[in-house]
Amino acid sequence: MKIGAVQYVLMRTNETAEAGELALRPLSARSVVLSLLLGSHPPELPVKDLVRGVEPFGVGASTVRAALSRMVAAGDLHRADTVYRLSDRLLERQRRQDEAVCPRTRAWGGDWEMVVITATGRGAAERAELRTRLTALRLAELREGVWLRPANLPRPLPADLDPVSRHYTARPAAPARELAETLWPLDAWAASARALLAHIAEADRPADRFTAFAAVVRHLLADPVLPPELLPADWPGAPLRAAYTGYQREVTEQVRARAGRE
Repeated sequence: MKIGAVQYVLMRTNETAEAGELALRPLSARSVVLSLLLGSHPPELPVKDLVRGVEPFGVGASTVRAALSRMVAAGDLHRADTVYRLSDRLLERQRRQDEAVCPRTRAWGGDWEMVVITATGRGAAERAELRTRLTALRLAELREGVWLRPANLPRPLPADLDPVSRHYTARPAAPARELAETLWPLDAWAASARALLAHIAEADRPADRFTAFAAVVRHLLADPVLPPELLPADWPGAPLRAAYTGYQREVTEQVRARAGRE
């Protein structure tokens, strides 16, 4: 069952939409439940709180319970008595979401991380999975098999990448800001972020706000989190993060308030 609200999806500039344009798609009961749990710390809620939490979005109790059963069967959730918790796989998704909302950075001294893919003979599925992982690590492909990003994130690269790649510290000859503009569509990202902020400012129905902020999270996951000196002027990353943080706090308080009215 689909609810009446719509979810905003950011279109890439190489698709039919112009930069900053927002497309619409239906939001499912599963997506609402996942959004509530991904925004909860710890990532678990009693079924009664989940039922009440989705009420503002027009999802009935029977629909929520059916969605929960399907999600447990699919391995998305674990159930203990009447409490539902994210599975380990989705805990990793929550970690990435938390990092996107509040990224940890360090002062940048000009060095770049470089990952060179050395494995050969891999199938298409393996290559696609590796590209997805490297993109999630906020690396960008300079040319086939060579991935870069400024070394401003205080993180080690996953050890399981070692069998398929070599990791280096580099100082490219190209001007850093020009290289960043080549690797990431920064203007398009900023335009879409501003479009989201404008929509949030005008949205007043709970369902419209919820779906807009779901799109905000996805957009923040695509933020390369570059050093400030490599970003265009008036970069909207901080305002977008602040808006989502405020909304997350608002939703959490509402869920707790409904639970306290028992």
